[in-house]
Amino acid sequence: MLEIKPIFHALCRSKIGAILLLLQIAITTAIVSNAAFIIEDKVSYLSQETGYPEDEIFSFHVMLFGNDVESHQQFELDETMLRGLPNVIDAAYISNTPLSGSGSSSDFSINPAPEPGLSARTAYFFTDDHALNTLGLELASGRNFNESEVIVTDNNEQRANVTIITQTLADELFSDTDALGKTVYLGDIALKIVGIIKKAKGPWMKDSRPDNVALIPYINPNISGNFIVRTDVKQRAQLASTIEDEMLKSYDKRVIIRVRGLDEAKENYMAQDTLMMRMLIVLITILVLVTALGIFGLTLFNISKRTKQIGTRRALGARKSAIINYFLVENAMICTAGLILGVIAALLLGQLLMQHFSIAALPPSYIAGTALMVFVMSLLAVFGPAKRAANISPSIATRSI
Repeated sequence: MLEIKPIFHALCRSKIGAILLLLQIAITTAIVSNAAFIIEDKVSYLSQETGYPEDEIFSFHVMLFGNDVESHQQFELDETMLRGLPNVIDAAYISNTPLSGSGSSSDFSINPAPEPGLSARTAYFFTDDHALNTLGLELASGRNFNESEVIVTDNNEQRANVTIITQTLADELFSDTDALGKTVYLGDIALKIVGIIKKAKGPWMKDSRPDNVALIPYINPNISGNFIVRTDVKQRAQLASTIEDEMLKSYDKRVIIRVRGLDEAKENYMAQDTLMMRMLIVLITILVLVTALGIFGLTLFNISKRTKQIGTRRALGARKSAIINYFLVENAMICTAGLILGVIAALLLGQLLMQHFSIAALPPSYIAGTALMVFVMSLLAVFGPAKRAANISPSIATRSI
């Protein structure tokens, strides 16, 4: 402790290098703590459970251009054909593909429009009674659609009257009672809840209500639509590569596009978030390395400037440990000042990110963890040069005196 005062005076005589290093440590602390929090948030987001066996499912989009068939009837024939293919577990028509970033949503309410009442934003899929099995979804309660409840039509006036919803949506709309058997409203359309799914994600995992999902047994595809097919994991790639030929055999006046696995659709949807996470990891790595090199370089510079003084201290009987401690304490003083400034900057940066980018408040644990990491890293970076200084020979250092 007695060396702190002379060390401080020595730093004041050579302040530019110390100030630059102090600012570097502060900037590193502020950026790394916020970046680490964002990375953790991205990792949680990218690894969240969707409720689907993603590697067993693939989807594709069909566009009809022939006018010699009724689209809804042809799509029913296509479903039957797909279910009969080797290694196919099940197949279903669906209005939009889950996890793809494209779909339909609306407010599901406990009262018909325009009556006021509790409502919740919900993604919904028009599909049939094979959707649950094809998507690999598990019911928490209730039942699947009956075949008689599935509306297959080209008449826009016809409507389904039942639905299957996720447990999350059921809890939001009917928190005090069992949702099974209750009625929800999509606009003025009354839908009786016949089943409740344990877990399923909608098309948008970034949505404010990504777990609010409803299946509606209604097929009115017009000239285009989507199919989902579930198969064995090992057979999926082969089946997906031949699906266009199989569909064209059934009816050739159409185009088959966007044949891709459900995991691939999810990956495409999350591509920007994955890229951001990787860029932040690279940024953190570079910042930490640059800061460590800065500490290493400044210590070497100080050693070269103080070779004579170090040799004199060694000649007067200073132990190697005293020389090492001197540089460790000097670095710790600079690092502590930089960390104090960095903690303040981290909090301010966290507030700005929260205000402008709707990011959650930065937890203090991330700031504390980053500060500890930077402090330990700085001590490790200075230890090598300090040990080198301690090995300076007194005779060589004092030869020019």
